[in-house]
Amino acid sequence: MLLTIDGFLTRDEVAHLRAALRDAPWVDGRASAGSLARHVKNNEQVDDQSPAGRTLANQLLRKLGAHPLFVSAAMPQQIQPPRFNRYRDRQAYGIHVDGSIMPLAGTDRVMRSDLSATLFLTDPLDYDGGELTIETDFGAQEVKLAAGDMVLYPSSSLHRVEPVTRGERVCAFFWVQSMIRDDQQRGLLFDLDQTIQSIGKTKAPDDPDLLRLTSVYHNLVRRWADV
Repeated sequence: MLLTIDGFLTRDEVAHLRAALRDAPWVDGRASAGSLARHVKNNEQVDDQSPAGRTLANQLLRKLGAHPLFVSAAMPQQIQPPRFNRYRDRQAYGIHVDGSIMPLAGTDRVMRSDLSATLFLTDPLDYDGGELTIETDFGAQEVKLAAGDMVLYPSSSLHRVEPVTRGERVCAFFWVQSMIRDDQQRGLLFDLDQTIQSIGKTKAPDDPDLLRLTSVYHNLVRRWADV
């Protein structure tokens, strides 16, 4: 499932992040890449161990945990604290796949990457190129969203960032371990949950049809959840 979440951040929230990022310590992004990915990765990232990196990551984590659409789609069990990257001067990230198991920052645990997310922080009119190209079962999908919008997609997908030929592209990115490991099962639960929420706007809480759908949803979660 590839899902865009429009308006995840407000314009004021984007402006706050961008202002904080201007003074953050930026380092070569290849330092955090795997052995194969570092050969195709050319960008800069905020040092995620810096006070600025940690503060901004925690702000986004709080926002993620309180966002109903994100929680419904991702059903997060663990979230890797968000990191921040930028591309400029023809920087790009060639085709690659995200690592399947990664250390969970700030802990002695590891996590499985089920979902990858990119949160755009630059207005698309301010730069050329920089599309996130994701390989899907239906072909390559190019994603270039408004500042404050986010895309969520399976971490198993091959993907790349096209060269930025004008301006700079700044984004946050992170990974999610979901309680529902299987992408198709997670997509079905998301559709069912969204349907329940929509029907719930016009039905009484004790409506029999609404109760049956809610029961089906929770029983499927019991069957499929990995907790």
